[in-house]
Amino acid sequence: MSVTPHAGPATRPSPAPGPAGDGRTARRPLVLRLLARPEVGVLLGALAVLVFFLIAAPSLRQGSSMATVLYQSSTIGIMALPVALLMIGGEFDLSAGVAVISSALTASMLSYQLTVNVWTGVVVALVLSLGVGALNGWMVTRTGLPSFLVTLGTFLILQGVNLAVTKLVTDNVATDDISDMDGFGQAKRIFASSVGIGGVQVKITVFYWLAFAALATWLLLRTRYGNWVFAVGGSAQSARAVGVPVTFTKITLFMLVGLGAWFTGMHNLFSFNTVQSGEGVGQELIYISAAVIGGCLLTGGHGTAIGPVFGAFMFGMVNQGIVFAGWNPDWFKAFLGVMLLGAVLINLWVRRTATRR
Repeated sequence: MSVTPHAGPATRPSPAPGPAGDGRTARRPLVLRLLARPEVGVLLGALAVLVFFLIAAPSLRQGSSMATVLYQSSTIGIMALPVALLMIGGEFDLSAGVAVISSALTASMLSYQLTVNVWTGVVVALVLSLGVGALNGWMVTRTGLPSFLVTLGTFLILQGVNLAVTKLVTDNVATDDISDMDGFGQAKRIFASSVGIGGVQVKITVFYWLAFAALATWLLLRTRYGNWVFAVGGSAQSARAVGVPVTFTKITLFMLVGLGAWFTGMHNLFSFNTVQSGEGVGQELIYISAAVIGGCLLTGGHGTAIGPVFGAFMFGMVNQGIVFAGWNPDWFKAFLGVMLLGAVLINLWVRRTATRR
C-alpha cells in the first residue's frame, strides 16, 4: 500500500526589498537628507533675513548697499572660517578678536617707529600671529586644559599688552598714520582695495572671503587633514588610537585662527591707516556665533565651511539692514542674540528631524 506524503506548509515568498521593507536600508526622503546638511538651515535663515530687510529697507535693493552688506559680512566671515574649523576640531579661541588688533598694532608701530618699509611690519605681524596661535595650541595639547581657559588667558594678556604698549610707544591709545610710508600703497592694494563691478565698488575682502571659503571646504572634504579635523573633534582619544596626529592637527588649527587674525588685522590697518588699541574686544563672540549659526556644534566633530559663510552674511545683513531701515542701532546686539538662539534651536530640530526613522 502506497502512502501519499502530506504536503508541507506553504512557504510565502519574502517581500521584495523596498523603502518600507527594512528601516535599516530604507533611503530617507530627499528633504530629510537635505535637512541633515548643517548648512541648509542657516541658508534658509539667511534668505529669510535677506527678504525681510529688502522689504523693510528698500534702499538695500541698490547695488552699492548690497556691496556694503557683503563687505560687512566679509570682515566677519574671513575670521569665522578658521574659527569654525577650530570648533569642528573640538576647540575654542576666545582671543581671536583682540588677536586681530594685536596683529595690526604690531605692523603699524614697528613700521612707523623703526621707519622701515611697511612690509617689514606685515611680515613680523604674521610671525607673531602664527606664534600666538601655535602657543595656544601647544598649551591646550600639552596641559590638557580646556581651550576656553587657555585662550581666555591669552585674550586678557593681549588686551592688556595692546593698550599698555601702544600708550608707551605712541603716548596715545591709537597708532600713528602710516599712509605716507614706503610700501603702503602696494599693501593697501592687496589688503584693502576695491574692485569695480557694474559701476559698484566691491571691497576686495569679499573675494578673499569667498576664495577662503572654497579653500576651507576643499580642505575639509577632499584632504586627509580634513578627516583629521573631524576625527579629533569627535574624539581625540579615538583619533589618536587610529594614528591621527592629534597634537599637530590642533596646533595647526589654532595657527589658522592666527593666520585669519593677521589677514583681518592687515585689512583694518590699510583701510584706516591707523589702529585703535582698545578695539577687538567682543568680536570673538561674533566669530563664534557666526560659526554656531552656520551649523558647527559646540561639542566639535560636526560642521562645514559653507555654513559660517551664510552665518556671517546674516550678521552683515542685520548690521547694515538696521541702519538702512532707519532703526535704532542699539537693537543690533538684541537681534544677534535672537538669531543665535534661533539658529541653535533650528539646528537642533533639523538634526532630530533628519535622524528620525
